[in-house]
Amino acid sequence: MTSQPEHPVRPMTARSRHDTHRAATPLELFFDLVFVVAVAQAGVELVHSLADGHPGEGVLNYAMAFFAIWWAWMNFTWFASAYDNDDALYRVVTLVQMSGVLILAAGISRAFQEHDFTLLWLGYAVMRVALASQWLRAASGAEGAEKRVARRYAGGVLLCQVGWSGLLFLPEGGRSWVFLVMVVAELCVPAYAEKVRPTTWHPHHIAERYGLFTIIVLGETIAAATVAVKSGVDEHDALDELLPIAGGGLLLVFAAWWVYFATPIAGHLRSNRESFLWGYGHYLIFALAAAIGVGLEVAVEEALGEAHISTLAASAAVTVPTALYLLAVWFLHARHFKVGMAQQLVLPVTAAAVLACTYAGQWAVLVTGLVMAAAVATGVTLTARTARMGRMARAGAN
Repeated sequence: MTSQPEHPVRPMTARSRHDTHRAATPLELFFDLVFVVAVAQAGVELVHSLADGHPGEGVLNYAMAFFAIWWAWMNFTWFASAYDNDDALYRVVTLVQMSGVLILAAGISRAFQEHDFTLLWLGYAVMRVALASQWLRAASGAEGAEKRVARRYAGGVLLCQVGWSGLLFLPEGGRSWVFLVMVVAELCVPAYAEKVRPTTWHPHHIAERYGLFTIIVLGETIAAATVAVKSGVDEHDALDELLPIAGGGLLLVFAAWWVYFATPIAGHLRSNRESFLWGYGHYLIFALAAAIGVGLEVAVEEALGEAHISTLAASAAVTVPTALYLLAVWFLHARHFKVGMAQQLVLPVTAAAVLACTYAGQWAVLVTGLVMAAAVATGVTLTARTARMGRMARAGAN
């Protein structure tokens, strides 16, 4: 595909699952960057909630806001993998979706602080209606089963958007139920649509897209923690108190990246059966990766005496999302490629050790980072040993 569209409008036909050199496009990377703005806004509000001693309400609001961010991102990603033709109309509609992300991001603070979901709903509506138009465009150029799949997607997306209107009109006590019902409805749309015929998403392209978004979210985690440490040093001259958090946080994020990318996943994505669980499960991976950065910011605020919580609670803000991140990556990603019980246990045992680090007081973040680094070293050693034993076995057989 050329870097510039040859015509303003080209037929939107399904791409082949066997395309060679199928890679993320500059538009997709730009799309991800805009989404991280919304992730950052959700993280900022979660920091305030945790630091003020309101973890239950903060986590619930974060989960709701992050679902809207993640689901819109994921739906576009899988659609683009199957139908991206990079013409002018496709680009314009994608830019409209990105505008919806920014509207949603602008409404996150209101949703957290005032329980006003108007802007959140409007931004989500812009994204979803734009995506439905893409599916209708795909349906217009398709026939038979492919046409029915595209129409089912478009209809499902639009019907769900009507359902989300309950967040605007129902009393506050009923909004949690609206959220739960609509999450289930949204998750059912792809299963319903692709029951007719799977779309031609590309395994390597999907794996790369998810990997790139993981990198961007981890990058936002580093940026947020760095700003928090810098502010603490500039305003409080508290380098001694913040240095263990900075060092431990850096080790932690580096290890989180290493754990995710230790094994290529594309070969596992053979059909919708494996891919749906893997793709849906990344809600946890993305949300927890971002929450690690939130925890580091909370730890900085507690060290500076600006948080209204205990040291134990601040430590838990780092260790709990880190441990859950490890378990999510193991279950969705790593366990498919681990050989033997020793390799399989590395991440679950590390998750338990990370939780134990909660009780390390002011050194909790540093100890957590060291535990994560030790886990990476153990995993690399076990993998190398397994590979060496395999080579020796093959040599003996020959």
